[in-house]
Amino acid sequence: MVDLKASVEAAAPGPETSEGRVRGSLWYDAWLELRGRVVFWLSMAILLLACAMAAFPSLFARFGPNDACNLRMSKKGPGGGALFGYDLQGCDYWSQIVHGTRASVLIGIAVTVFALLIAVLLGLVGGYYGGALDAIIARVTDVFFGIPFVLGATVVLVAFPGHGIWAMTVVLVLLGWTTMTRLMRGQVIAVRDSDYVQAARALGAGDVRIMVKHILPNSIAPVFVVAMLNIGNVISGEATLDYLGVGLQYPDVSWGLQLNVAQSFFAEYPHLLLFPALFLTATVLSFLMLGDVVRDALDPKLR
Repeated sequence: MVDLKASVEAAAPGPETSEGRVRGSLWYDAWLELRGRVVFWLSMAILLLACAMAAFPSLFARFGPNDACNLRMSKKGPGGGALFGYDLQGCDYWSQIVHGTRASVLIGIAVTVFALLIAVLLGLVGGYYGGALDAIIARVTDVFFGIPFVLGATVVLVAFPGHGIWAMTVVLVLLGWTTMTRLMRGQVIAVRDSDYVQAARALGAGDVRIMVKHILPNSIAPVFVVAMLNIGNVISGEATLDYLGVGLQYPDVSWGLQLNVAQSFFAEYPHLLLFPALFLTATVLSFLMLGDVVRDALDPKLR
C-alpha cells in the first residue's frame, strides 16, 4: 500500500511551475488567469446587473409589469419622464424591459442547471460502466440530438397552449441536455483508466466514491464551460420562440414578446425594437464571452 501511494505521489505534478509560482487547483489557477482579463470583469458586470434586474425588478423599475399604462401615450418615444418611451399599450417601456429580464434569465439559468444535472448523471454512469448501459444512453442521446432545438420546441409548445415559464423550461430541458451529455461521457471515458483512478480502486474505493471524488472533478471543467455558453444559447432560443408567437404569451413580459410586438412598428417607432434587442444582445453576448474566457483559463495549453 505504501509503494502504491508513493507511485501515485510521484506521478502527480510538482507544487511549483517552471516559473517558480506555487500551483493551486485547476480552478484556483483559472481564477488567477481570469482576474486579469478585462472581458471577464465586463461580462460579469453586465450579467450581475441582468441577474439583479431579474431578481429584484422593483429596485430598477417605477411600475410593475403592465401597470400604470395609458393608451394616450402609446408608442411615444423617449422623453417626458419615460427613459425608454412607451410601448403599444402606453406602459413605461423601461419598466417593461426590466420585468422582461426575469423570464429570459430565469429560463436560461434553470434550463442549463437541470440539463447539466442530467448530463453529469448520464455521462458519469454511461462513461464509467460502459457496455449495454452506455449503448442505451448513447442511442437515447442520439435520438434527442437529432431533434432541432427551435423546431422541436415549437411543435411541443403549439400542441400544449397556455404554457408558462416552467412549462417552457421543461420543454427546453428535454431538448437541451444532449450536447453536454456527449461531452461528459467523453471526458469520463478519457479519465476512467487513469493511474489515480486505478490507485483508488486498488485501495478499496467503491464505484460511487470513485466517480464523485476522482472522475467528476477531473472531467467537469469542459462541461462547465459548455454550460455557461449554453445559458446564452437558451436565452436566445427562448426569445426566438416568444418572437415566433409560440413561447410566452400576454400578460407575461419578456424581451422576445416585446420584439414580436415591435416588428410591425419598427419604421415609425424604432425604440420599441432597439431597446429590448439591446438588452437581449448584451446579455447573450456576455454569457458567450464569459464562457470563452473561462474556457481559455481552464485550458493549460493556453497558459
